[in-house]
Amino acid sequence: MHDVVIVGAGPVGLFLACELGLAGCSVLVLEQEPVPESPWRTEPLGLRGLFGSSLAAFHRRDLLDELMEASFDFDGRRDVGVGADSDANTDLTDGPSRPRMVGHFAGMMLDAARLDTAAFPFRSTGPVPDIAMISLQALESLLTRRAVKLGVEVRRGVTVDALAQHEEHAVVSAGGTGFEARWVVGCDGGRSAVRRLAGFAFTGTEPEVTGYTVLGTLADPDGLRPGFNLTPTGMYVRMPLAGHIAMLDFDGGAFDRTRQPTLDHLQTVLRRISGTDATFTEVRMASSFTDRAKQATTYRKGRVLLAGDAAHIHSPLGGQGLNTGIGDAVNLGWKLAATARGHAPEGLLDTYDRERRPIGAQVLDWSRAQVAVMRPDRHAHAIQNVVRDLLGTRDGTTYVFGRLSGASLRYDLGDTHPLVGRNAPDFLLGEGTRLGELMRNGRGVVLDFSADRRLGGPAAAWRDRLEHVSGTPAEDFGLGAVLVRPDGVVAWAADRDFTVPGFDRAAARWFGRP
Repeated sequence: MHDVVIVGAGPVGLFLACELGLAGCSVLVLEQEPVPESPWRTEPLGLRGLFGSSLAAFHRRDLLDELMEASFDFDGRRDVGVGADSDANTDLTDGPSRPRMVGHFAGMMLDAARLDTAAFPFRSTGPVPDIAMISLQALESLLTRRAVKLGVEVRRGVTVDALAQHEEHAVVSAGGTGFEARWVVGCDGGRSAVRRLAGFAFTGTEPEVTGYTVLGTLADPDGLRPGFNLTPTGMYVRMPLAGHIAMLDFDGGAFDRTRQPTLDHLQTVLRRISGTDATFTEVRMASSFTDRAKQATTYRKGRVLLAGDAAHIHSPLGGQGLNTGIGDAVNLGWKLAATARGHAPEGLLDTYDRERRPIGAQVLDWSRAQVAVMRPDRHAHAIQNVVRDLLGTRDGTTYVFGRLSGASLRYDLGDTHPLVGRNAPDFLLGEGTRLGELMRNGRGVVLDFSADRRLGGPAAAWRDRLEHVSGTPAEDFGLGAVLVRPDGVVAWAADRDFTVPGFDRAAARWFGRP
């Protein structure tokens, strides 16, 4: 029997597997696809953007350099990457690894020069960029290598068709073969078999649009404006790579997605949306999607949990799906590992649903809001003009960037300190060591900035779950001590005149009794 069976070997399932393997859990990953290679998962169609909060998670596990070596710039060209000794956040617009854009809302681009970093007072300089582009195949290859190194078993060509829960374990079945585990996690996408077999309710809104991604050849590519283009009838995006086009058609989601889009259909849609006589002479690859937005009403039922698209689906506008899924895996991994290994405090695993489901709901509403702004009617166009004006301001750009990047994300952990519930700054400590480097073993960290190192004794009681580090950081934000969970979230923070009992209560709450 395994500690955990994960269904789905996409980035979310593999990142979760790495977190569990790092904590010493026995993990089996089951994937339906027989091979990882697919033209849909390589560049250009497989390119995805990872924002700062996701990249910070890779940094904490010593995977950022490898990820950046496989990254691309926004023109679809291989990026130079970010080295561990670089200072990625000293400038928001210059340098080969800095983003030339910081995202968009409903196709309206943000200007990095308008970003007000003072709005994020706990932002620190360091090796983590605000955004990076990488193909799904490269990302999954990176995570698979790490997972296997940590003892995770990955089986491909396995289609899950049954699931049964028992008091102390669950059984996942595929073609008559059963796989027993104490816990099962569905990371198997928007059409999740685990979600369906376990009986999770999945509620939300039906689609207004059909979207298309096309790789083909245009007779006159310069007849279409490059970049994002909102029109009276929808939106089209002309990507940097010749022949790579994306479209949003407000058809009520009417296109039959069981059929492959034909050249004639795609050309008709493109002409209607663009208002041009654009002509496809060839279509090499094409797929469709919708803005259907649904979410599981709970992320846990007994011994079965959901993460990523299995827990929430929405349109790909803004590139939030992958980042939200990585956030799920980061949040769930250490909690499920502590539960499986028997040292989790009571109720720890339930905080996964409590913390992540509201984030998923926010992302769904963010997606719905973008679709509403793009509707082909005069009311939406009027709102669009107002939103565009707001995005042209410093506050508007900063607000959207904070939502997209995760810089404004804060869990409600019941503590009024402004840092608690946020991702910890990547503190630079003595001898050039950063907090992220101290977290590579997957354990929590207590940073003790006090002159008398007063947490050394108390923290020793949790030495098997916490690392106590004392010193004077380059920038302490007026803090005396910080307790950081394995997912990088600040669980407790105190000013310089703190007392030990506050730390003891927070450590017991998140790491159990010593």
